[in-house]
Formats: sequence, structure tokens, C-alpha cells
Amino acid sequence: MKTLKLERLTPAPPEGDLLDSPAFPKAAVRELGNETQAKNLHHATHTIRAKRQAVVSELDNWQDIRQAGADIKNRVGRHLDHYLAEFEKNATAAGAHVHWARDAEEANRIVIDLVRATGESEVTKVKSMVSQEIDLNEHLEEARIAAWETDLAELIVQLGHDRPSHILVPAIHRNRSEVREIFLREMGQYGTPCPPDVTDEPAELAAAARVHLREKFMRTKVGISGANFAIAETGSLVVVESEGNGRMNLTLPETLISVVGIEKILPTFQDLEVFLQLLPRSSTGERMAPYGTIWTGAREGDGPRDVHIILLDNGRTKVLSDPIGRAALRCIRCSACLNICPVYEKVGGHAYGSVYPGPIGAILNPQIRGLESVVDRSLPFASTLCGACNEVCPVKIPISNILVHLRRKAVDKKRAEAGLRPHVEPILMAGGGWVMGKGWRLGAAARLASVGGRVMGLFMHHIGNWHIPGVHRWTRARDVPMLPKHSARATFARRKKREARQLKHMQKELQKKLQGQLGCDPSVIDGAANSPTTPQQLPQLPPAAGQSAPGQNTPANAPKLPQLPPNPTCAPDIFGRPTTEELS
Repeated sequence: MKTLKLERLTPAPPEGDLLDSPAFPKAAVRELGNETQAKNLHHATHTIRAKRQAVVSELDNWQDIRQAGADIKNRVGRHLDHYLAEFEKNATAAGAHVHWARDAEEANRIVIDLVRATGESEVTKVKSMVSQEIDLNEHLEEARIAAWETDLAELIVQLGHDRPSHILVPAIHRNRSEVREIFLREMGQYGTPCPPDVTDEPAELAAAARVHLREKFMRTKVGISGANFAIAETGSLVVVESEGNGRMNLTLPETLISVVGIEKILPTFQDLEVFLQLLPRSSTGERMAPYGTIWTGAREGDGPRDVHIILLDNGRTKVLSDPIGRAALRCIRCSACLNICPVYEKVGGHAYGSVYPGPIGAILNPQIRGLESVVDRSLPFASTLCGACNEVCPVKIPISNILVHLRRKAVDKKRAEAGLRPHVEPILMAGGGWVMGKGWRLGAAARLASVGGRVMGLFMHHIGNWHIPGVHRWTRARDVPMLPKHSARATFARRKKREARQLKHMQKELQKKLQGQLGCDPSVIDGAANSPTTPQQLPQLPPAAGQSAPGQNTPANAPKLPQLPPNPTCAPDIFGRPTTEELS
């Protein structure tokens, strides 16, 4: 029996699951070929980076605020069970319904059941990383519920049949011309069309999106959101944004469903002060966010009549059990680490095969999803370990340390699965240690490599994509220079010999010059200068004209003449001794 395939309600994303993505090195090679994306990423990341630096430098106590944020998050991690229970109690008292979801499957089921209970078939959404994490939109589509993104960048991604590539700016890989083409081609199929004469000016594109979204806001009765923070003390949720779509989505619908990761908890309302300084400066480079919406349960009057909060685990408690990796849960999704990362700038977010790209994704995804898939095992190696992300993280997550920790776990897992088969890296390291253990072995290896380099240099100028055991991952992605003709040790030895020859030659030339000037062998002078002499051994010279003989009519304070060697005719003036001609 043939299954009838229903027409989609919303634009289809790219085919395939993120977990089926290739390993990072292979995906990075693919993304490096996209020159337009590379230009877009370079411009956007450098612009945001400069704005962040400008506003951060205004605060003398920025490091103190960072430390305060890290301390608050650490306290939450140590007492998470207590703060979650407190949040549930206070949110329930305020009129909200709190649900608990162990994983993505439970969370999606709860959301679908809640939407179906309202009788509605479409929802509007605030930008939410956690909803992307559980692939909520596609599960709603399967349940014949249309989910419309209302964040401008998320709208661009959705209409473009694309996936987000950045935590803060999901469409960072697109430029204005591409956005215009997407709006003209897709908007009319899913709502109010884009004006046909629209240009690629940001103001006109934003106006087209505003008209398109306003119609959806006014007719949709169910809204779905995430939350930047959840206040345990009051049971409140907080959304920080810069467009205003979030506030409309949080106040206009009759039913509001918020999916929140359990790590978003803050103990008190006062703690929010710290993060409202950290987040806007680190994310958009602003002193404060244009829109900050705080809601506590359901109330009479304006706002939703029915509020549901789904607290999601989905691997977070497992991350919390790792004493090193748990620091990743401090993340406030600011994306500062992405904007500073040289790897992300070159390859973009799609190479990471996950909802969370960049350095934070490289440490968060392998912990939440595990190291089972090929892409998750490769993510800890998607970094140069330069440490730039550590310096800009507003909550001081030691990303580099966690990357090294996860690399060790990935290698250990690979070795365990390989059984007793020897791993190529230990063999190479043992061989290298044996060669370097003796100087003559290292010298022989260098000479052998030098010969090989000269031979290969006749045919090529660099080492290409060679399948060399142990170094293929390096040569596959880099143009490695050909081996030099001489090793560093040989080069220094040759230089030392050359300098010795030059010094010997200079000494000979100086000796010849002195012999020509003095009329005798300078070695005689050296011997005379080093031999002890007394005034009685020196010959008496005749007095000069107008002078008395030595010892006759000599003033008491008259300077004494220096002593001369036995042969005064060879006394050189370079030793500071007067010559015979000067004394005569």
C-alpha cells in the first residue's frame, strides 16, 4: 500500500540529520570552498568583535563582573536540585504549569500535547537554541503543526531552507543580496509576500519582514519560547533580545509554552544584574539589551492566560557529573567565543554538525550527545587551542582545558573499541623517542631526511595530500613545505665552521698588517710584552734636545717614561709605548 506524502506546512530544512554529518575535518574542507560565506563571516565576526571590545573597555571592573558571573553559575551547579525545586514552587504559585522532560523525546511530546489541547495548528516562536537542540520544529511539522520563526535571522534561515550557523546571528553566513532573493522567492508561499521592488537595503528588508510577521502574530494563539534566565527566587523567566519580536510573542498569544534548560537557573533576582551587564556586551556589543522581558506565571489582563514551563535535562545532569566538563554549563549563549575563534571564522557553523557551533559547541555537544557519533568525536579537535575563547568568555569557561579533557576521552574510547590493536600514535612517539635518544641517531635521521628532501624537491615544492601514517590528517588539510636540504643541527654546524674559518682568516690578515707596519713579527712583541722587565734591563737613551739626561735636573713631579722592551727599534705604538723616533 502506497503512503501518501503530505505537503509541508513550513519550508523544509536541508535533508539529513545533524548526527549524520561528516567528521569536522571533512566538513571543514567542504565549507572552506565557499568564498562568499568566508567573506560574510570575516566581515560579521570582526564587526561584532570590535563593538564588544569598545563597550567592554568602558568598564574598569569588567573582570570582577566576569568573576561574579562565574561564581553565581558555579553555585547553581553545586545546588541545582535545590534551586530547581525552589523555581518550580514559586512558578507554580504564580500560576504557571511546570513540566519536567528527561530528554528531547519527552520535551517534544509535551509541547505537541499542549498545542493540540488548544485546538490550534500553528505557533509562533521566539529564537530558542534549546528548541533547535530537540529539533522541535520538525516534530511539530510531523504532528501537522506549523511553527513560524519570528526572529529576523531565524526567519531568513527558515525561508532559505537552511540551518543556523551562529548562536546569536543564525544567518551570519548570508549577505543582503542573498536575503533579498530569499524574501522575493519564499515569502509569498508562506504568508504576506515581499514587495517586488524591494532592494537589499537593511531598512527595506526589515520592513518586508515586519509586515510578513505582523500578520502571523495577530492570528496565532500559541507562542513558544526559550529563556535566557530562570529566577528561582520568584519563578520568573527572562528573555533578552534586540528586535521586539520576542516581546510580541510573549504577550500576544493566549497560551505560552517555554522550553528551558535546567542550567538557566539563577538563585535570586539580584543575580540578574550581573548577567544583564555581561550578556549584551559580550553578544551584540551593546551596553544594554534593547528589549528585556520578564514574566512570572499567568496573570489577569495583558499577557498569556495559560503559561507552561518545560524544564529540560537532555544530558545536562550527565555533564554536571564531570568535574572538568561541567564548567560548560555556565554558558549564557553569548557567542563571544565564536566571534573570536579563528577556526570558526574560516569554516562557519555548518562544519560543526550541531546546533551549537564554535568553541562552545565543541565542548557542549560531545558532552550532551556523547562521543558515539563520528562528528561528536571530532569536535574536541576542532580548535587550535589558542585560548582566545577563554579570554572573551563572560563567565570564564576554561574552554581550552575542557577541549583537551574531551580529546583524551575521545582517544581512550577509540582505543577501547579497537581492542588490543596498537595505535599508530604511540608507535610513532616511541620511534621518535628512540631516534632522539642519541645524538648520532638524530644526526643520521636528519641526514637521511635531507637526502630525501633533495630528491623529492626535484619533482615538487610541498608535501600534498599524502597518505602518510600518523600525519595524514595534517597533510590533508595543510600545504606542508618540502623537507629542507639541511637540518637545523647541520645548518648550525656549518655556520659554526664558517665563522671559525672567517675568524682564522681575519687573524692572519691582521698579523700580516701588523708585520708590515712594524717591520718584525708581532709574536716577538707579544713575548716581550708578557716578559717581566726592570728599569736596569732597559738601555739608556740619549736625552732629547733641551732636556737633561736621566737623573739630572729632573723635576720631582716630572712624568716617568714608560718602560721599553729590550729591542726599542721594534717597540709598537699600538701598545702605548713611545717609539725610538719619538724619544730621540
